[in-house]
Amino acid sequence: MPDDPSALQLVLSGDPALFAIVRLSLYVSLSAVALAALIGIPLGAWIALTRFPGRQGVIVLLNALMGLPPVVVGLAVYLALSRSGPLGGFGLLFTPSAMIVAQTVLVTPIIAALTRQTIEDLWLEYRDELTAMNLGALGRVMALIWDARFSLVTALLAGFGRAAAEVGAIIIVGGNIEGFTRTMTTAIALETSKGDLPLAVGLGLVLISIVITVNALAWSVRRAGERLAG
Repeated sequence: MPDDPSALQLVLSGDPALFAIVRLSLYVSLSAVALAALIGIPLGAWIALTRFPGRQGVIVLLNALMGLPPVVVGLAVYLALSRSGPLGGFGLLFTPSAMIVAQTVLVTPIIAALTRQTIEDLWLEYRDELTAMNLGALGRVMALIWDARFSLVTALLAGFGRAAAEVGAIIIVGGNIEGFTRTMTTAIALETSKGDLPLAVGLGLVLISIVITVNALAWSVRRAGERLAG
């Protein structure tokens, strides 16, 4: 390989450094989306089906949190995980786990807010049927989440898009350590500042390809599921 390989050469040659960064990026982003889904989907469904004082304020806050500034989240997670912070004893700072925590904080409001809107719309449509079935609160939540499963794929994709493109929070809590916490977005920022444009462009192409591939797979799964479900 020439001393100054092109972006395409780096991708096609299976450059170990590039693909190690890709693997870590996918691990961090997918883990964060999975954790955010476990928290955000039940939370959003509960808010949609429950009436309590201050509910409208909670909805406004949840929607506002969809635009959380990543650097602010990174700073908050850094303070929590630092040696003097409340979670400092776990020793997670500057590890992939800290990056997953930061991305989970960013993605959870997105999934919860979109789930809340989806479930609330379904509740208006099926309220009479579910009331007639005499289902309890948990039964209604589970029934509506199951009915909305294909629509909720969109919420998960929105969360993945936020996680995959994120750089501000993870560079604060991960430190962008080569071979350990360096992801595609932090590497692109670093290599661009160093003038290593081939690697930066290669990573950018891979990142865009992954986002398109994940969205295409999710769309295919959703379409197949809808056909099977009739």
